[in-house]
This record gives sequence, structure tokens and C-alpha cells, in this order.
Amino acid sequence: MAVQNHPQHHPRFRFPSHHRTGTAQAATDTTATTTATRAYAFASLRLLTGFVFLWAFLDKTFGFGYATPSGKGWIDGGSPTKGFLSSVAAGPMESTFHDWAGAGWANWLFMLGLLGVGVALVSGVALRLAAVAGTAMMALMWIAEWPPAKHLSDGSLSMSPNPFVDYHLVYAVVIIALAAAGAGATWGLGRVWAKLPIVRDHTWLR
Repeated sequence: MAVQNHPQHHPRFRFPSHHRTGTAQAATDTTATTTATRAYAFASLRLLTGFVFLWAFLDKTFGFGYATPSGKGWIDGGSPTKGFLSSVAAGPMESTFHDWAGAGWANWLFMLGLLGVGVALVSGVALRLAAVAGTAMMALMWIAEWPPAKHLSDGSLSMSPNPFVDYHLVYAVVIIALAAAGAGATWGLGRVWAKLPIVRDHTWLR
């Protein structure tokens, strides 16, 4: 009678691999650190960019003596747009900007834009709206300066440092990036804002 021998399987006790656990924990810690660093970097960029807009509004309103001389602020009867728009000397909208210079509606739109974008960025709320408004403002200011021009309308050199990229374009891209990254959640009121019923129902308000 043939006897068939079956190999006996003995249970093996395996100890957890400390190497694997340590590697996974290290990867998790690295990811968490990277995420936190990114959030803080975006928050810092948001606050700095917001201060640029907010300071421009305050200086043009009260005339702190920096870009706007003392006594020439908006509350003193000065015009926030007249100096800049009347000095436009190149580009396809040169005459249009001259017509807009100093107009009441232009002053109000410009100042409300500076205030709205500045407050939104500093507080971390309504970043998508701020991105739309800020990009529109920066686009108009880019056209006003018209970097592609080598010469001004009077024939003199424009001294443009770059035919395409200037700080207005950079600011526009920064604001769009901040909105896309949801940068208002860190050091801002973005989380609280997103929980409001009207904001939950209309995501374009975030």
C-alpha cells in the first residue's frame, strides 16, 4: 500500500517590519511637512499681495506722502486716476485712457477694485472674485503701460524692460494661483467663509 507523504505546513510567525513601518511613517511625515510648508508659503504670498493692493488704496485715499503726496489724496479732492491715465503715451487705448482720466466713475471703480481685492486677499475670502477683478485691473494697467512699445507716441524711447512681462502680469498670475490653491484657509477666514450657506450654494463666491 503506497503511502503518499504530504508536506506539512507549519505556521510561521512573522514579526512586523520596523523598516517598512518606519519608511511609511517617514513618507507620511514628509508629505505632511511639505503640505504645511506649501500652505504657509501661499498664505504669506496672499498677505503680501493683499497688502500691495490695500496700501495703494490707503495711500491714494489719504495721501500718506509716498506715491500720493500729502494733501493730494482722494479725500482732499485729488483724483486717483488722473495722473496715471493722463500720462499714458503708448498703446491702442491711449486716447481712451486720456478720456477716462479723472472721471468720477473711473475713480470709484479703480478705488473700489483696490479695496475689494486688498481686503479679499488679506482676509482670505472671495478669492475667486478677487482673481477676476484683480486680473481685469492688471490687464487694463498693462495695456496702459503697453510694454511691447519701443517708442512712445512722441517718438521717444519707451525704455520698456520687457516686451511682454511686467509686474502687472505677474500680480495677475499670482492672484489667480492663490484662488486656485484655496490660499485663504491658512492664516485667513477661508474655511469660515466656505461654510456660509450662500458660499456653499455658489462656489464662485469662494
